[in-house]
Amino acid sequence: MVVVVYLFLQSLRATLIPVLAVPVSIVGTFMGMSLLGFSINMLTLFGMVLAIGIVVDDAIVVIENVERNMTVFKLSPKDAAKRAMDEVSGPVVAIVLVLCAVFVPVAFLSGITGQLYKQFAITIAISVVFSGIVALTLSPALAALLLKPVHGEHKKARFFVWFERKFSQMTDGYARAVQLAIKRSVIAGLLFLGMVSVSLWMVKAIPTSFLPPEDQGYLLGAVIMPDAASLDRTGNVSDRVTEYFMKQPAVDSITTVDGFSLLDSQTKNNAGTFFVGFKSFDERYSSANIRTQNARAVLLGAYKNLSGIQQGIVLPVNPPSIPGLGTTGGLEMWIQNKGDATSQQLAAIVGDFVKKAKARPELSGVTSTFNAASQQLQVDVDRTKTETLGVPVQDVYSSMQTMFGSLYVSQFNKDSRLWQVILQAEANERRTPDDLSRIFVRGRSGEMVPLNSVVTYKYVTGPDLITRFNNFPAVKITANAAPGYSTGQAMDALREIGADVLPSSYGIAWSGEAFEAQSSGSSSAMVFAFGIVMVFLILAAQYEKWSLPIGVLLAVPFALFGALVAIMLRGLDNNVYFQIGLTMLVALAAKNAILIFEFAVMNREHGESVYDAAMTAAKERLRPIVMTSLAFILGCVPLAIATGASANSRHAIGTGVIGGMLGATLIAVFFIPMFFYVIESFSEKMSAKKDTHQPIPPDAAQPGEH
Repeated sequence: MVVVVYLFLQSLRATLIPVLAVPVSIVGTFMGMSLLGFSINMLTLFGMVLAIGIVVDDAIVVIENVERNMTVFKLSPKDAAKRAMDEVSGPVVAIVLVLCAVFVPVAFLSGITGQLYKQFAITIAISVVFSGIVALTLSPALAALLLKPVHGEHKKARFFVWFERKFSQMTDGYARAVQLAIKRSVIAGLLFLGMVSVSLWMVKAIPTSFLPPEDQGYLLGAVIMPDAASLDRTGNVSDRVTEYFMKQPAVDSITTVDGFSLLDSQTKNNAGTFFVGFKSFDERYSSANIRTQNARAVLLGAYKNLSGIQQGIVLPVNPPSIPGLGTTGGLEMWIQNKGDATSQQLAAIVGDFVKKAKARPELSGVTSTFNAASQQLQVDVDRTKTETLGVPVQDVYSSMQTMFGSLYVSQFNKDSRLWQVILQAEANERRTPDDLSRIFVRGRSGEMVPLNSVVTYKYVTGPDLITRFNNFPAVKITANAAPGYSTGQAMDALREIGADVLPSSYGIAWSGEAFEAQSSGSSSAMVFAFGIVMVFLILAAQYEKWSLPIGVLLAVPFALFGALVAIMLRGLDNNVYFQIGLTMLVALAAKNAILIFEFAVMNREHGESVYDAAMTAAKERLRPIVMTSLAFILGCVPLAIATGASANSRHAIGTGVIGGMLGATLIAVFFIPMFFYVIESFSEKMSAKKDTHQPIPPDAAQPGEH
């Protein structure tokens, strides 16, 4: 970024001014974050990285104009700074207002999506305000103090002479291209509409998701055993899982919890949960290990190798992208029974659904733990016998609970530790139904009555767990998007299967990340549309016209086009982080257009024709536009090539913003002067026509009347 500024300004003193503006604005941003109670987290750091480019932009606009005035008009640094501020204070204020208008309303969004937008947006808004203050106060003051007056032609280094010559040639070529676009405005307009059409196609074609899966340094997993499997059998499979993972070079440790179901969050003998901890990012993301020891590679390897275990199902999964947002990463879908179907009918529907889902290429790891035919022992209390023998019914139930289940009764301290007292029969005395005869209940007369004399039992089948979702009996289906497919494509596949398999009395609902992915699309579209409306209103107030803001906003589709092309070429998804970047691009694309429009308006006020005003503004503003855009793009490159924790999130926002700024710089600059020419010419023609048809007041003096 500093190199870009020095390359264009070719003065260490001039380069120092934007560099000094960065820490001042960043310190001010930290102050604002502290007042609002924000922490330094991934989202605020994203905002800070992008804000650095914006902070430099405003300072570059000021310093470049000061340098231009010193060179062209031979002014002293002080006079050049005064003249520069007269020229660029309007654009700087407009840019600050536009950026704030885009980001501040985002803070009022609700839900998870709103929380993701909020800290990012407010961080940038704070930095933009401080950036504007610095650009209007500190930057011109430093320019007047640090810059040297130009006396004649000072000798430049050979490289800078070559660079200036090439840039001048590029500017002349750019001017000819703009001239052609203005003369062929109809063709240029058709090209613009074609680009918009391609952008709309890409919006539909690019896969969507809520949050990209991240390497968080650990994996989760579930062990699913056959019905009625003992805890010992579950432990044997867990031991094999432990043995496999500890042989992997990326794994540091593994913890298993037998008897707890990760998918159901319930205690079950035939279920287990494991947590796999990885080695440090530095060790796993070295050049030699990055392809084989990242979380996705370990996860895919575990899928492949652990599927060979015949005793049960081992399901390794990513943790949720946001802690607490669902039990696991991936998709959580619920099949709801909204009619009067039995558990067995629900199980048949779920089985058919899972079978077809496993056959879809978009899905992997499709699982449901629901089973309506789980073998169970049903114990019935004979109330007639209990009444005859004087045995309280509640004592029968509490005795079975205590001896076959467990009962917490007390606690005590020993050796500086707290110990719990839990009553339960020995394992070998609660293995079979005949063990009911070993349990006695005291009757009213004081004699001990064996339980098997007041209860009967039989083996039955039924669901091992009955769950509800939104008050309906429901079964949870967990799944992941297969490699090469996005969350949105996986969700569409599940919807298609549901439409094909589920009767009319059944429904589908989402939870966890899948629910947020479904609801975030409308929120992001609303944010994008609201940002455009706010920019339009701010610019309408700035220019006191309704027409010119339309021309500024016509630069936004170029940024959208560039961002979509970038993520499509890189194979990324349209997720929340990319959409956050799109919101930012609304303001950044408008910023480039503002620089040209503002100078074109000033040229019109100085008496130039619409054509000359547009051409002059385009040539004069090309240099600061290229400078600011190039500095911003280079500042975002680390996001686009990041590795390690949160790398996928950084790729999404960095790639989108870089592509958008390339589109707003390499393509939009050829169209923006044409937009100004067409809109301003049309506006003046309409004004002239209105003035021609303006009726003369009755009391107006006629020529020759006295």
